[in-house]
Amino acid sequence: MHKYFHLLRVNHWVKNLFIFTPIFFSGELFNLNKLTSTLLGFISFSFVASAIYIMNDINDKPFDQKHPVKKNRPIANGSIKTNTARIYMAGLVILGFSISLLTNHQYALLLLGYLIINILYTYKLKHIAIIDIVCIALGFVIRVLSGGILSQIKVSSWLLIMTFLLAIFLALGKRRDDLLIYSEENKMKRSIDGYNLKFIDNSILVMVGVLLASYFIYVTSQEIITRFNGSYIYLSSFFVVIGILRYLQIIFVFESSGSPTKIVLKDRFIQLSILAWIGTFLFCNYA
Repeated sequence: MHKYFHLLRVNHWVKNLFIFTPIFFSGELFNLNKLTSTLLGFISFSFVASAIYIMNDINDKPFDQKHPVKKNRPIANGSIKTNTARIYMAGLVILGFSISLLTNHQYALLLLGYLIINILYTYKLKHIAIIDIVCIALGFVIRVLSGGILSQIKVSSWLLIMTFLLAIFLALGKRRDDLLIYSEENKMKRSIDGYNLKFIDNSILVMVGVLLASYFIYVTSQEIITRFNGSYIYLSSFFVVIGILRYLQIIFVFESSGSPTKIVLKDRFIQLSILAWIGTFLFCNYA
């Protein structure tokens, strides 16, 4: 049973928390109806996302078997047969879309769009440099838009822009990790063709500058100051800066895994930065 649970990659469901961003920033986090709808969306999105991970694992099986970590995945190590995984994947898609249709038809269409993008990504687009990380970023934008539809809250253009920039930044960190691993193993995976260390490092630094500038403009804009009943929201910038610096330290100084999911789940510094950032918004928005 553990192997089937592992196949779901539940630890990656943390990415789907972006669905809650519209309701969180709107100040309606404790609106029970909106929260319930968003929670159902989170569950359905997670099921479909897990199905996509299974599809990706099936397609990447030959490459994963040569990877020092991914070779231990259930499909790569043979503990779950490919046909069994396909049945499991189909069940998750059916379950996820059933919940989405019962929750909100517009959201179900967005979820379908997410599925289509990821099918294209798995079989073709992941092998095209830059386009691959754009697909990843669009997935996060879809999560935020889904949250807006589910909670019936208008999503600001700034939130979408920063979500896109943050996702690009983190995707570059993951590609850097892939590049280092496959360079060491001399087994270059197609998804990192078109990249080299210099390009990725420079791109990460560019994205950091653009992301921070966008965030500073966002938290000092009159619209945001008015929404959060005061100017103290700018204090959240402190935690954004140190959180990003810590991430850069992990990938550049410690040469550790650039996987955002692993870092968020394991690094206490990052976790405390995120909690402090959330706390600042909670205080300014709900106090």
